[in-house]
Amino acid sequence: MSSVSTPERTDALASLSQTSISPARITRRRLAVISVNIATYLGLLFWLSSILGQQGWSAVDVAIFVCFAIAAPWSVLGVWNAIIGVWLLQFRRGGLDLVAPYAADVRNDEPIALHTAIVMTLRNEDPERALRRFDIVKASVDLTGYGDMFGWFVLSDTTDPDVAILEEKAFAAWRDANPAHARIHYRRRSENTGFKAGNVRDFCARWGAEYEFMLPLDADSLMTGETILRLVRIAQASPKLGILQSLVVGAPSTSAFARIFQFGMRHGMRPYTMGSAYWAADCGPFWGHNALVRIAPFMQHCDLPMLPGKPPFGGAIMSHDQVEAVLMRRAGYDVRVLPEECGSYEDNPPTLLEFTRRDLRWCQGNMQYFKLLGLENIQPMSRFQLVWAIAMFVGLPAWTAIIALSALKPLDGENPALFPAASAAGLYCVFLFMYLAPKLAGFLDIALTPGALKRYGGAGKFFGGALLEVSFSFLLGAVTTFRTTLFMIGLLFGRSVIWNGQARDAHALSVATALRGLWPQLVFGLVVNGLFLHWSPVLLAWALPLTLGYLTAIPFAVATARPDLGMKLAAARICGLPEEFDPPKEIVALEKASGVRA
Repeated sequence: MSSVSTPERTDALASLSQTSISPARITRRRLAVISVNIATYLGLLFWLSSILGQQGWSAVDVAIFVCFAIAAPWSVLGVWNAIIGVWLLQFRRGGLDLVAPYAADVRNDEPIALHTAIVMTLRNEDPERALRRFDIVKASVDLTGYGDMFGWFVLSDTTDPDVAILEEKAFAAWRDANPAHARIHYRRRSENTGFKAGNVRDFCARWGAEYEFMLPLDADSLMTGETILRLVRIAQASPKLGILQSLVVGAPSTSAFARIFQFGMRHGMRPYTMGSAYWAADCGPFWGHNALVRIAPFMQHCDLPMLPGKPPFGGAIMSHDQVEAVLMRRAGYDVRVLPEECGSYEDNPPTLLEFTRRDLRWCQGNMQYFKLLGLENIQPMSRFQLVWAIAMFVGLPAWTAIIALSALKPLDGENPALFPAASAAGLYCVFLFMYLAPKLAGFLDIALTPGALKRYGGAGKFFGGALLEVSFSFLLGAVTTFRTTLFMIGLLFGRSVIWNGQARDAHALSVATALRGLWPQLVFGLVVNGLFLHWSPVLLAWALPLTLGYLTAIPFAVATARPDLGMKLAAARICGLPEEFDPPKEIVALEKASGVRA
């Protein structure tokens, strides 16, 4: 997007203010999105009812219908966000300006006038790995000529004494080697009150008054200096902006699992985020890292409540970020996402087991939002954001139940000859499209953007990677959905997880390790697929896109974790990212420091 106004801007953009869109326009957008989503949702329910009720309603029919009603909203909104996103990206002139007018006229040479603290939060992480990234971010910022406007803080919640010793030594070495050591700070808390949110809040209490903004980074975060300056310039020009979230994409990886996953995730997130930002507007998302936060209102208004009761639903809030976004918006400040790929990176989990562990932590944190739905004086859109965060996980057990119930459907005594098979097949195909819609929209966006395919090594490599990722996503979806279902059942009986360090580098998984973690998927898959095969091989063939992943969970986990496979995919640039074909200096520096060429 151009950083200056151009004559080509449409007349419609002339009415947009620099910092915001008129409330009336936002309301119209939201009403339009609500309308098409409700219409689509009701249409799907009517279609399903016409199938299930063809010969009357059995108990299995009712259960399938209820589960579909619970699960479908997430997919419906995903489709419409993707459609809106592609429309803005490809078919609406000045689409990004319609979504982010606050950034439209901010010049890239605007002086940096306000101080920013860049903070990295750690908890039992590999300190050298984390500080390697932090050092690259600092070097990139320093190269802009504005390094003296930034402070650097390593905020540790490490509880492992051995890791703490390594952490302190690594930090001391990094600070001593840095000429700007007076602006580099380290603090480790003795008590981890409030998890990561408490860690950041402690920073604000100690040092927040010295800075206008903070930019939280996770241990796997990487950002370019120009991107950080762009966020600061936008926030400087918009005093009403409380949180500005960058669009975070996966960094190049030598893990087979990570590189295939993030290839699809990147393309799904781009249109989805663009579409959602169009109507969420000033009630946008906050993902807790790689985002600019205005410290004063954050300190004054975003203190998280302690939830009543014990974990897993009570106690300190685990998934703090979206709650802080809600509280920031309640205070009258905008929460925005800048929906463009602009030098903001993270690492994705290198194995299936690490991926599911992360999902379970998010799941428990989001389930705590049930106790926050009654927060007073929050925006209706903010309340919806909390509901939507809950729905993301609540729908997963419902999909699992639908698969199990479908395998039992022939037991309800109906005449198979009278079953509307063609209509059922049509609805099934529509669901598969809905499941894939965001990433298909992202693939379409690349295909339609002039010159974009060259950034991915050409059409052959791009579409080959897309086909691989789509196949991968079906296998992954079965495993993660079932594991989350089991975990949510466990939550009802008091099961709980904690935030801790993560294994972020590629490493092998043994068959025994995969078996211990994934045997329930295998058992479920044998039962469900066995039933489908018993009723009809045709039914089994139709079900396999959704059920094959149960049977292949263990070899899938082992194969995608193999370092040699990851290296081969990286060498061949399969599921390669633009940063691999034309790497920015920060990615080059990371590969050099890590001794790995992605």
